[in-house]
Amino acid sequence: MSPAHPQPPQQPQGDPAATPASDGAPSFAVITGAQVQQVLTGREREVVDLVESVYRLHGAGETVNPPSYFLRFPDRPSSRIIALPASLGGGHRVDGLKWVSSFPDNIRSGLPRASAVLILNDPATGYPFACLEASVISAARTAASAALAAHRLGDAREGRGKPGRVVFVGTGLIARYIHTYLAATGWPFEEIGVHDLIAESAAGFTDYLRRSGTDAPVTVHEDAEQAIRAGDLVVFATVAGTPHVHDPKWFAHDPLVLHVSLRDLAPEILLGAANFVDDVEHCLKADTSPHLAEKLTGGRDFLTGTLEDVLSGRTGVPSDRPVIFSPFGLGVLDLAVGAHVHEAVTRAGELHVVDGFFNELSRHG
Repeated sequence: MSPAHPQPPQQPQGDPAATPASDGAPSFAVITGAQVQQVLTGREREVVDLVESVYRLHGAGETVNPPSYFLRFPDRPSSRIIALPASLGGGHRVDGLKWVSSFPDNIRSGLPRASAVLILNDPATGYPFACLEASVISAARTAASAALAAHRLGDAREGRGKPGRVVFVGTGLIARYIHTYLAATGWPFEEIGVHDLIAESAAGFTDYLRRSGTDAPVTVHEDAEQAIRAGDLVVFATVAGTPHVHDPKWFAHDPLVLHVSLRDLAPEILLGAANFVDDVEHCLKADTSPHLAEKLTGGRDFLTGTLEDVLSGRTGVPSDRPVIFSPFGLGVLDLAVGAHVHEAVTRAGELHVVDGFFNELSRHG
């Protein structure tokens, strides 16, 4: 089943949550990255359907997704750690927090830029009941969101069809996950373009593409203009902190753009496009490209709508201009994917419970 022709998305199902230990005390478990990967690998379509159901819950007002909090460092201005608190309602109540770091200098030593943990809290007691390695959860929900947007926005553009010429600008872990999720959901790759400022990264991503079994020819582009002009679906997954693409003419062929890294495009490019976000208030802050466009114009008229507006049929998608999806990333998506992993690991009997994690459980000693 492809997102192009979906079954009705399933609501997130109930999770054991804070299962009491034998002595009645709340339990606490740790779920490793290997366990997360084991649950999610090969289930990309299921994760896309889950993400879609959460977007619909969010649109229906059944989530709480406060502003993210940025921890920045005066001596390390390119680095940050972000707290994403959230609460998911509907058929699956769970609260929690993703704590995700972005240290771009990591790539110089071969480490991924981002690392993360996810804490799940029981909504009845408030007790945390699990800590999950969350870099894979974060990458999976980001890729699932991007794949969902590509399918839904692409299908809604009359007379355009799904673009087969796909270009990746930025070739790290997130780009790899987005390609994996697009491929798993049946994206029709005809040609693949690759561009990265670091030649070794572009070469590594090209090697990954060949190992993935793609039949599409792969071209490494030396500059961003060449790459963008060659793509009808352009995926930005860079570590850019400020816009580095400024010329709207590069988008004259009206591509579909997954602006996942959020800060690549100058405001002038957005002003000539149809712009979709995951959540307006979240996306228009922290000097993202949409935030810069708001500052430049003094308003939000350049926004066409949210992805949920398209899912629900409230908003159409034009075919006569570039279409840009800029997702800030919602903590409720991490919660849903994390709770899904916790439930799967629990069912498999592989949950690593930390005995005695909570010690002071008597109010009066």
